[in-house]
Amino acid sequence: MSYTPRLRDKYSKEIIPALTEQFQYKTVMQVPKLLKISVNQGLGTAIADKKLIDAGVNEITSITGQKAVATKSKKDISNFKLRKGMPIGVRVTLRGNTMYEFLDRLVSVAIPRIRDFRGINEKGFDGRGNYTLGVTEQIIFPEILIDKVAKINGMDITFVTTAHTDKECLALLKEFGLPFKNQK
Repeated sequence: MSYTPRLRDKYSKEIIPALTEQFQYKTVMQVPKLLKISVNQGLGTAIADKKLIDAGVNEITSITGQKAVATKSKKDISNFKLRKGMPIGVRVTLRGNTMYEFLDRLVSVAIPRIRDFRGINEKGFDGRGNYTLGVTEQIIFPEILIDKVAKINGMDITFVTTAHTDKECLALLKEFGLPFKNQK
């Protein structure tokens, strides 16, 4: 018997009927779905210390469960002492089962570990049904050992969906369990 992640089952059994009822979709194919999750970490201080890129790759790889790659600068910027082709960040794109597993760990384990957490801000939508969430510390993930962290870095987590509007994307992400701030 093959393994399917908990949130993938939840999507097919609970989220599709809930969104179909809420938005009056005529077919299941109209229901928005999660295509991919992109995790990006900018390491601008890596210009001076090259070991930060290797540490960033190892951290993002252990957080997501998929090998991360270093991102390189596209042009020279003399004010930042930056040359074209220098590594300045780390990124990984998750799809399929690894995406659902990462989302499950993010919602159930990592987000509750954020200090002074009052809900996710609803201003991260781009107008086309995608949402970007900024995390200020990588130590909220249990895979990161605090003793081994050289520098606290934040990261951006982007949820790419097939939703056409921000309202549909918000409903989809709320159904997945992301704790958004309550509108007043």
